[in-house]
Amino acid sequence: MKKTLVASLFLFLITLCASAQVQLKLPQASPRNKITATIGVTEITLDYGAPGVKNREVWGKLVPYGQIWRAGANEATTITFSTEARMLQENIPAGTYSLFVLPTDPENALLVLSKQKGLWGTEGYDPKQDVVRVPMTAQAAPFHETLQYSIKDIQPSSGRLTLNWAEKQWSAPIRVETHSFAMKAIKDSLAMAKPTDWSAYAQAVNYLLQQNQDHEQALTWINKSLAIEENFYNTWLKAKLLAQKNEYETALELNKKAQKLGKKTMESYQAYSKEIQEAEQIWKEKRFNVN
Repeated sequence: MKKTLVASLFLFLITLCASAQVQLKLPQASPRNKITATIGVTEITLDYGAPGVKNREVWGKLVPYGQIWRAGANEATTITFSTEARMLQENIPAGTYSLFVLPTDPENALLVLSKQKGLWGTEGYDPKQDVVRVPMTAQAAPFHETLQYSIKDIQPSSGRLTLNWAEKQWSAPIRVETHSFAMKAIKDSLAMAKPTDWSAYAQAVNYLLQQNQDHEQALTWINKSLAIEENFYNTWLKAKLLAQKNEYETALELNKKAQKLGKKTMESYQAYSKEIQEAEQIWKEKRFNVN
């Protein structure tokens, strides 16, 4: 009985130790990296394994010309677009795609986005599942030991996807319809705004002022804001909107009104007072040039 008890205890301890084994977190030969960048309102995320050169000849050897390449290591590289985007003339619907590269010679390659998901490298790759193939041209670049993706030259509606490895850089342009997406988001938000929310319309107008677009829509929205509650801020926005259309006489009248209204709320007005007063002087000069 005693031997049986000891044997049972020994087996229990072995089982306990086995279940308590620690999985060590060790450096990977090709660590998984993830980068995210935003162009306008479009979020772009790349998830990739980053191999090293390790004294190997990369282009034409490790990455042969004329063969599809995983453009990373281990699992297929993926790219995700939160909205529709464009690369050159190719439309890319919002979603996640596997990303491959097909180098054709030392200077040229194709960036390939595929609908296939969950691939290990290029195993099972089917060209029939390609969404786009975008031509790229190589440029000489400072040596990169580890493969690196980045989104560069970001503008409100454009950017550039780049791949650096060894002595080459490959890049492809990205364009997004930022204004269209922003306008849809604004209209959706205004549809849900409370009837007493003058600031929602004011924010929408401020965006259009910055873009210098859709003046008639901006005028409709600022009038709605003023109808809900007239204050120095939405009065000032309407003045700027009219000045943007070279209607300086009316803009000056609203400018003076904004200054008068601002005196009732000096704490919030203070941040805008200098800008409003300077605009008054500028518009006084510009009105004569228009007339």
